[in-house]
Amino acid sequence: MTIRTLVLLRHAKAETPGELSDIDRRLTTRGETDADAAGAWLADERLQPGLVLCSPAARTRQTWQGVSIALAQAQPGGGTPEVRYEQGLYHGGRTEVFDLVRKVPETIRTVLVVGHNPTVSEVSLMLMPDDQWDGQEIELKTAGLAVHRFESPWTAFEPRAMPLVERHTARG
Repeated sequence: MTIRTLVLLRHAKAETPGELSDIDRRLTTRGETDADAAGAWLADERLQPGLVLCSPAARTRQTWQGVSIALAQAQPGGGTPEVRYEQGLYHGGRTEVFDLVRKVPETIRTVLVVGHNPTVSEVSLMLMPDDQWDGQEIELKTAGLAVHRFESPWTAFEPRAMPLVERHTARG
């Protein structure tokens, strides 16, 4: 059976809400640096996504941009994943994440979801099997990553079925 890897990434540090609409909020300078660090960490861990599901918000798009540049620099010629900007990752919640991942083609082994809290943290907690989760609340910080793996097709993507194998907060 093929091992599938799901990487959940909370967007990097964004501007505080001001006159811009929430979807237009951009990364701070620290956020840009942290997004680069997230990409470098993914490269170091050899986690090259075949598909990226990204919220269309400016801060998530910028986070993905920083990650993609760092991945490309670390692994020249490593290939470029397909990127889908999904409204459900901005306007939706946990159900939309599960629905999107279940539709991933079986040829894809690693998926990166770039999204927002509380959704990405909640999905990570929901994926952990009962014997791994001790009831504590775990919140991904900005530029926080959670790596989950399982040996089933994406169509079998369900709560409590994908153990957490690593958690990391990227800081540049």
